[in-house]
Amino acid sequence: MSGGRFGADFLSTYEEGIKREWIIGNGLGGYASSTIIGAGTRTYHGLLVATPENSPGRLLLLSSLDEEISIDEELYRLAVHKYPDTISPTGFSYLSEFSRNPFPQWVYQPGDFTVKKKVFMVHNSNSTYILYDITSRREGALLRIFPLVSSRDFNLTARSGYLSFFQRAGTERVYLSSSTGFTFHISSSLKYHPEPVWYYNLEYDDERQRGLNFQEDIFNPGYFESKLEPGTSRFFIAASTGDISSLTLEKVDKLYLREANRQNLLALDSKLLEPYALKLLKATDTFVVKNRSTGENTVIAGYHWYSDWGRDTMISLPGLLLIPYRFEEARSTLNNFARYCRRGLVPNTFPAFGGDPVYNTVDASLWFIHALDRYFAYTQDFLFLSDIWDTVDEIINFYCEGTDFGIGMDTDFLIRQGPQLTWMDAKIGEWAITPRAGKACEVNALWYSALKTASYLGTLLGEDVSTYETLADRVASNFENAFWNQETNCLFDLIYPDEFGNQVKDPAIRPNQIFAVSLPYTMLSPEKEKAIVDRVEKDLLTPFGLRSLSTDHFLYKGQYLGDALNRDTAYHNGTVWPWLLGAFVKAYLKTHDYSNGSIERMKSLLKDFDEHLETAGIGNISEVFDGDYPHAPGGTVAQAWSVAEILRAYVEDILGIKP
Repeated sequence: MSGGRFGADFLSTYEEGIKREWIIGNGLGGYASSTIIGAGTRTYHGLLVATPENSPGRLLLLSSLDEEISIDEELYRLAVHKYPDTISPTGFSYLSEFSRNPFPQWVYQPGDFTVKKKVFMVHNSNSTYILYDITSRREGALLRIFPLVSSRDFNLTARSGYLSFFQRAGTERVYLSSSTGFTFHISSSLKYHPEPVWYYNLEYDDERQRGLNFQEDIFNPGYFESKLEPGTSRFFIAASTGDISSLTLEKVDKLYLREANRQNLLALDSKLLEPYALKLLKATDTFVVKNRSTGENTVIAGYHWYSDWGRDTMISLPGLLLIPYRFEEARSTLNNFARYCRRGLVPNTFPAFGGDPVYNTVDASLWFIHALDRYFAYTQDFLFLSDIWDTVDEIINFYCEGTDFGIGMDTDFLIRQGPQLTWMDAKIGEWAITPRAGKACEVNALWYSALKTASYLGTLLGEDVSTYETLADRVASNFENAFWNQETNCLFDLIYPDEFGNQVKDPAIRPNQIFAVSLPYTMLSPEKEKAIVDRVEKDLLTPFGLRSLSTDHFLYKGQYLGDALNRDTAYHNGTVWPWLLGAFVKAYLKTHDYSNGSIERMKSLLKDFDEHLETAGIGNISEVFDGDYPHAPGGTVAQAWSVAEILRAYVEDILGIKP
């Protein structure tokens, strides 16, 4: 196993094969994804998960393709499905190799045949293409490919009684429309035969473990068929929400080459040469998408189930768009969120990928100012800075005067907020797991840095920034006294009033305090910054990020698994978050004067992800890891800020490639 290539040792059993997943995106929020053996273990797995214009979210349209080769009395079935108490077929027994460079590819060796299969998507199109190169060493063989389709929200499951399909068959294609009102096309260089069949009670192992619906029915409208002549034959199948009736094998080959070249150009444009940085860079592209309603760029927070989140987007922007020199898309992304700024708040999320924005976040607006600063550092784009300046001014004014969700400046010039507004926002029903209402340490670190950043950028534009400087001085004069905990030699995590109005300071050791050291503008003495880094290193640091709570706290939970209740209670109470490692690396190097020894240590820490890039989500970094050893990955298999912050820290802080 190396470079995203897996041999028979990883493919020969169902249990081993489903541990690793692949995903490719289409630049619209749609994707294709499954396990490396082709077994669907999530409701989210499918060869075409699309974002049709008339859909409120993402839809599973093409679930899988079941290939089989028959000759004489022999039948080789390459698919893998899980049913109650059985796995059938077991196509992984013929699978000799899986690789992902640049797109997923499989090599099957059933009997006297070699089947090479690759899957890719066309950028900015709800289309998936599958290419086959099949070598036959016998005469008289027959290839059949059965498309399994659905037309449902990708979060859900469906039954045959809920869904129905109408099909209009052509010689080498089929047009499908569903009872849910969505249509799509499947086209091929093979002959199509309509023969509708339902597959009942398919099971998804990951959904079962998460305590969710894990069984459904899938529709098979018919099959594509061709004889296999001795030698090598080439075929394609494509699925799309658009008209693909004129496709030919030659056109599909050209599309594949175009997409491969686009991937190569992303690497060339980044000007990066270091192998590990390039490996991380490859993971960034899937997250960068177009917002369907505005036409501007945005960032999918994580695959499979997240949409675009303001906080995640702003934190991810330097790693996803600035390090790769995708400045036009970075500007578009900032413009997209600025367009929806309301009362000083940029959206927390756009539900269902394109729904009305939700604004329940205290820190996304402050991260917006940080991201704008980093954009300007890379581009010196004065024109855009001037165009977007009113949004910066609006954010600061509303934070001073007070805005929605109890967000506003207190008499000590520190920012307070209501519950569930920081990044630690897990909630079960009405129960807030980590409410953090009050004054959060990282929010006020961000507030100070935002004020200083606005002062700097405003000065460049010739704006009067005296108010920002005065506010920043007053925040700095109160921050240390409010948040410094002499007993633990680090920061209190939160300051909040109890039911009697008395001020309470939460001494829980959490990673939020690291931003009081890592942000561009900070308020504490070098000695206190070093003490914070030492405390975080001692209590929270793991090979894959920072724990969200120290292990000696009574709320600590060391494993992120089980149903929603168990997972959500662990989410911010001990679970490890890779994205926090970016801030830790910056803070560690800062407090160790960027010594050679500190750089080498942080380089080694970041490169711990090299092995992880070949587990869980192939070529990606997971959302979270267990707090307890061996720190098993969990959550989404591809998380934007995980990838972005590890890449940013490695390039900027380790390699020293900065604007």
